[in-house]
Amino acid sequence: MTTASYGELREKPLSLSLTYQSEQIGELTLAPRGSAEPFSTADRQLLNDLARQAGIAAHAIRLTTDLQLLTGDLQQSRTQLVMAREEERRRLRRDLHYGLGPALATITLQAEAARDALSTEPDQAVFLLESLVNQAQTAISDIRRLVYDLRPPALDDLGLIAAVRAQIMHYEYTGLRVTIDAPSRLPELSAAVEVAAYRIIQEALTNVMRHAGARSCLIQLDCDDALNLAIRDDGRGLPAEPSLGVGIRSMRERAAELGGSCSVENVPSGGTCVDVVLPLGTKQQE
Repeated sequence: MTTASYGELREKPLSLSLTYQSEQIGELTLAPRGSAEPFSTADRQLLNDLARQAGIAAHAIRLTTDLQLLTGDLQQSRTQLVMAREEERRRLRRDLHYGLGPALATITLQAEAARDALSTEPDQAVFLLESLVNQAQTAISDIRRLVYDLRPPALDDLGLIAAVRAQIMHYEYTGLRVTIDAPSRLPELSAAVEVAAYRIIQEALTNVMRHAGARSCLIQLDCDDALNLAIRDDGRGLPAEPSLGVGIRSMRERAAELGGSCSVENVPSGGTCVDVVLPLGTKQQE
């Protein structure tokens, strides 16, 4: 592919390789001024020197272009992460402001009404108190849901591996056999890594149930310099032209937010594999 040219080639051209540290960057093609004016030895020496300098310049331009593309991709990823975080905050604010807030206000008003009716209308007070109990139970359910959305309680109660084992028990009667291969203990992980790993596994299993048509799924989890996850199923695999759905995008964003990676690929023997690498963090670093 020609990047730039000037004039027309009328004679057999001279081609000089543009290199940088033995790597070919491009090619410089030049034509003599005419058949009666071929390149002299001095011309060739000068052009060779020019080609070496041009190779260095072309390498620098390529590095700059690659850096600009990388910077653009990084900025786009950061923007997506910020947008996802703000959307989550907006959802929590909406749930608290329009759901839990009015529910607690109503409970307060009914408690005051029941108090006032105790001496004069005991039957009405009992009715209000029964209604109050139901509303309080609903509010407690809403609080538990909000807490779970922020951080699954099982991670604090059981730890990551046991929490995953508890999670896969829900698939016992669905026809999907889920097994886990993990060490008995993990090093201390940051809260962010634990939540990301748990949510990615949760999302991957949901995708397997909804789309894979699989009979079995294996979750592999181990640690070296990072927390490594692999979720493999024996289903139908990805379509020829897969679309980036919400689930896959969510898994990749969770991994990218921690400086990790998440890939979803077909397995040669059949099925799909989700491979995740999450850099380790300790609780002391938070």
